[in-house]
This record gives sequence, C-alpha cells and structure tokens, in this order.
Amino acid sequence: MFLRTRFFDFSQKVNYKTEILAGITVAMTMMPESLSFAILAGFPPLVGLYAAFIMGLVTSILGGRPGLISGGAGAVVVVLIALMQAHGIEYVFAAVALAGAFQILVGLFKLGKFIRLVPQPVMYGFVNGLAVIIFMAQVEQFKTIINGKEAWLTGSPLLIMVGLVALTIAIVLFFPKITKAVPPSLVAIIVVFLVVLGFGIDTKTVSDIASVSGGFPPFHIPQIPLTMETFQIILPYAAIMAGVGLTEGLLTLNLVDEITATRGNGNRESIAQGIANILNGFFYGMGGCPMIAQTLVNLSAGARARLSGIVAALTILLIILFGAPIIGLVPMAALTGVMIMVAVGTFEWISLRIINKMPKQDIFIGILVAVITVWLHNLALAVLIGVIISALVFAWESAKRIRARKFVDENGAKHYEIYGPLFFGSVTAFTEKFEVNKDPSEVIVDFKDSRVSDMSAIEALNKLTERYHLAGKKLHLKHLSEDCRLLLKNAEGVIDVNIYEDPTYRVAIDKS
Repeated sequence: MFLRTRFFDFSQKVNYKTEILAGITVAMTMMPESLSFAILAGFPPLVGLYAAFIMGLVTSILGGRPGLISGGAGAVVVVLIALMQAHGIEYVFAAVALAGAFQILVGLFKLGKFIRLVPQPVMYGFVNGLAVIIFMAQVEQFKTIINGKEAWLTGSPLLIMVGLVALTIAIVLFFPKITKAVPPSLVAIIVVFLVVLGFGIDTKTVSDIASVSGGFPPFHIPQIPLTMETFQIILPYAAIMAGVGLTEGLLTLNLVDEITATRGNGNRESIAQGIANILNGFFYGMGGCPMIAQTLVNLSAGARARLSGIVAALTILLIILFGAPIIGLVPMAALTGVMIMVAVGTFEWISLRIINKMPKQDIFIGILVAVITVWLHNLALAVLIGVIISALVFAWESAKRIRARKFVDENGAKHYEIYGPLFFGSVTAFTEKFEVNKDPSEVIVDFKDSRVSDMSAIEALNKLTERYHLAGKKLHLKHLSEDCRLLLKNAEGVIDVNIYEDPTYRVAIDKS
C-alpha cells in the first residue's frame, strides 16, 4: 500500500552539491513560467508561485519517482481560464481541490498503469509538441507593450535581448566542456545577471512580469455556495484538469524512466499529485502537475534524487519571503536562453532520423499528436486522439492476420487450425474461411493459436454453429482458454467445447 511505501531510499547515493545546485536552477526557470501562466489566466501572480512551491514540495516527497519536478504548469491552468472568467477565482480553487480528489482516486484504484497504452509514436508527438510549445513561449519574450498593444522589440532593445539570449545559450553549450561540477544553466543565469548589473544594461527583468514578494501560502477555504449547482459548474473543469495533469504527469514519468533507466510508480505519483492539488485549493494555489521542461533541466543538471525537487520548492518559498528584490533583477533573457535550450533538448530528434524507417501510420500519428498539442495546448485530447487512432490501426492490422490451416484426419473429420485473434475486426475474414456445404459431418475448430476476444467473436461463433447445425453437421471448438470458455458460457447450448484438452492460461497482473 501507498502508506507503507518509503518516502526516501536511504540506500541511494546522493550527490548533495549536485542536487542543491540543480534545485536552485530549477527554481530559477520555474518561477517566470508559473508567473506568466498565472497572469495569462487572470490569477494574482502569487497564486502561480504558491502552486509552484506546494506542487514541488509535496510531489518531491510523496511522488512516484526521484528527479520528477512538479509546479504550476500551464497545461492545467489553460483548462481553468474559462472558469476564472465566468465565475471567479474562488470557483477555481474549488475545482483544483476536486481535481486533486479525482487524481487520488486514480492512484488508489491503480489506474495509472493505463498510461502503458500510449504507443511510442504518440509519445514522440507529445514530447515534440511540448518542445515547440516551450520554444514558442520563449519567442513571446521578444515582444513588449507599446501604447497598450503588444509589439515586437526593435532597435537596441531587440539587439540587447538577442545578444543576452545568445550569451546564455553559448554558456549552456560550452560550459560543460570546462567543468560539469556546476549546472551550466545556473552558471548562465548568474553570468548574464552580473553582466546586465555590471554594465547597467536596460533590459526586461523578472520584476517586469510581476512582483514575486509575499508571505507564506495562507489557508483559505474556497468561498462558494455548497450546492449541487456549484458542483455541476466545477465538475467538468475538475475532471479535465485531473485528466490533463495525470496524462502529462505519467507521460513525463515514463520519459524520466527512459532517461534514467529506472522505473517510477505511476499510481503513487497520481496520489501525490492529487494531495498537492487539494492543498493548492486550500492554500491559494492555482494547481499544477509535473513539468517536463523543468524536469529536463533538473536531469540535465545531474540530479537523480528527491532532494533537488525539495530544494527547488524551498528556494521558491524563500524568494517569495525574502529574496524578491534580488530575483526581480534577473534578466528574462537569461531565463529565455535556458528554456530555449530545454526546448532543443526536449525535442526527440531521433524521431526525425528514423522517420523514413517508421510505418506511414506511425508518422501520421506522431505528427497529428504534435500538431494538436501545439494548436490546442490540450495534451489530454492530443494523447487521447493519438491512442484511439493507434488502436484503430492496430485493430485493422490484426484483422488482416487471421489465418486458417485446413486438413482432414484419418477419421474423416475436418480440422480448421485458426491463427490470429478473433475479434470485431476479423470476424468477417474468419467466417469466410469455412465451407459449410462441402465439409464432412464432423468439423473441429482449433483455437490453440487464436483467442476469442469480444462479443462480436462470440456472435460469429454462434452463427457458424447454427450454420453447421442447419446443415446436419457437428461443430467442435477445441483448445479454448478458460477466459474464452467463460465468454462462451451463454452459448453452451449450441456450442460444443472440448474442455478436456483446453489449457489454462495465466494472465500477468500489475501489482504496483
């Protein structure tokens, strides 16, 4: 059970310097993003920072794997914009808390394992779409407000911004060749900060986005009417937010599993995410989920334990309480350069190298998921569409694989040895393989290398049995597994099952 799970693996060797420096770097990149999304949704800026602190701390301690970073993610905030505009922030807090309850239920009922149904092309599309979103968000930093209208930077401000971003990118690229003892992203932020401060360069800073000064997250019960009407209002937003958060979170967890060659616990991550979002709803946070960009910043800095996430969360809190004047002076160009490199590192470049070796349907699915992710910023919908199309393609390909080997034994009985799954997509091809009028009085259908999968398959067998019965012939079904026989139980009056030779197949169960 979750409650008996150790929060920390004390047998794991922890590089404290690496973890602390990685955590500080993550905090530096997470703060402007959380602020930006809070402002975009119309929330008070501190609501975004409180979410970053609460999500980061809770999931680092209770989450499904070390190294995964959570915060006030834009993916879930986008879902709540309409609710904010229609009913106000109190309803948003209630929806965030309800979404957390849904996520806890997913974890308790161990439904996190269904993320395994997401095929690799969908993963490629999801990750590449996110990389494009991260990059596009940084392009917005090259804009300014002139007379109340948004416009691109021009002249000296543009040259300064481009130069500082280029300097940041250069440091991130080349500093690891000097030493890997310090995260290059953190070095880049500090160097650019000192350059701007030392030369008095006029450029956009964190304080130009919003103030980051405040107190400890206050306890706050959402001020909403406790009625069924209120519940109906927040329910769809909470459900979508929970789905988006879990989808992005579990996909990010899988990505970290691949990078670190270890395995996380999706159900535990779901519960931790739910607890964090409930706390967000009652401590003035906008909610969130695992953040792929900050997670990759964390991993690229060498962090592999839970400490970096805890340090990142506590750093954000300390900045809110004490460090706002200093952090407010950090140039946005430095953070923009770091996030551009994160976008480059996030993109699955291997998907482009192997594109000519992938099946056409996989290429289409990957591109479609990426386009939907970028176009709608709806990660859950993009992944769902990708999974559905992948499933339909798989069903079509599986339907074409059903085969039948035919022969007549020494007793005059005709055998049909079936190969491939019998399900809704293959029943037509299956039925066409039988020659009822030409077959002898006894026919045996062997399912040793096949499987009766669904109601359509059962109906096909019923109709086939009736055809042989009307022709005065006997049909035997052989080598059906126990679960297949259970499916056919209602048809036992007309279907003769050879139970004696039927094997029992054990099905693997996920116990995590």
